[in-house]
Amino acid sequence: MFRYELIKKDKYTGARLGRIITDHGEIETPIFMPVGTQATVKSMNNRELEDIGAQIILGNTYHLYLRPGEDIMAKAGGLHRFMHWDKPILTDSGGFQVFSLGPMRKITEEGVHFVSHLDGSRHFMTPEKSIHMQNVIGADIIMCFDECAPADADYAYTKKSTAMTTRWAARCQAAHKRPDAQALFGIVQGGMFDDLRAKSAADLVAMDFPGYAIGGLSVGESHDKMYHMLDVTTPLLPENKPRYLMGVGSVDALIEGVIRGIDMFDCVLQTRIARNGTAMTSEGKKVIRNAVYQADFSPLDPACDCYVCRNHTRAYLRHLIKCKEILGARLLTYHNLYFTLKLMEKIREAIRNDAVLELRDSVFCQYGIEKIGVYENAGKSIG
Repeated sequence: MFRYELIKKDKYTGARLGRIITDHGEIETPIFMPVGTQATVKSMNNRELEDIGAQIILGNTYHLYLRPGEDIMAKAGGLHRFMHWDKPILTDSGGFQVFSLGPMRKITEEGVHFVSHLDGSRHFMTPEKSIHMQNVIGADIIMCFDECAPADADYAYTKKSTAMTTRWAARCQAAHKRPDAQALFGIVQGGMFDDLRAKSAADLVAMDFPGYAIGGLSVGESHDKMYHMLDVTTPLLPENKPRYLMGVGSVDALIEGVIRGIDMFDCVLQTRIARNGTAMTSEGKKVIRNAVYQADFSPLDPACDCYVCRNHTRAYLRHLIKCKEILGARLLTYHNLYFTLKLMEKIREAIRNDAVLELRDSVFCQYGIEKIGVYENAGKSIG
């Protein structure tokens, strides 16, 4: 059932309004996907996710492989049934988590030897094993196993790594047992080098995946560099297939990514900063744990109509966070995700009206963000 429909393009940028159809429902794009690493979006229940308008969530193969494991996932009938979520799910292959293990992993042509961060047990993840686990998990969209090279990796290392990622992509494609039910996306790598990004994109497009992700960004490089890499890469990806920028979720990067033709985003930022007492608001980030909010009885964000902003004050939220009450993290998580999903709604409406640049200027002004990106490829894309 998987397919992508391009509905409209913004007249002045690469922004696209689209729709992804899956067995578990339709997804309006551009879309932000809340991250549910371990079969849960931290502190949120499914009804709350539906209330805030979440159309698709993520699970992570690395974490689900370690716990609860393949056997339990198979007996449960897959992740949808396990967590009682009947909308679309995307699973990351685990490549980024393996990358983040640093000295606890060893990369070879066959796969990656790694030590579990949970108990020190030793494991070996191959492209075939990652795809098998994702077939068991049963997500609507699954990802090729790749190596995410560090932002500061030199040209020689990045070239070798990118070539191996392409070979792994072919192995993932061959290992995929459920192409009728699960769309396998290729992941473009290439580090911070224009020619390697172009080569990776060309090689993967030739393999005709149902969709394409751009990996290896937001790993320590500047936003300017990230936007340039998107300017280089996105126009090389098919116009009739979805484009996913992995691990990016800040307000500025979401808008600048959309301008460059990205359809899908995910990030743990919203839930992570909530647990640390920080809220995303129309006036920028607010560190609610700070003393300035101790007697502030105004709404968290006066411009927001979510449950939290309609019912609770900054003073109350600060009290919860300072007391380390679970409810504090829950309420800030709810708000941050709602805020982000509402932003994506505004972006989709702006595309309908050819007004994405006006929206960017307005949001950046409200949020206190300096415009640092220059869109380099207006109107350029392949059919």
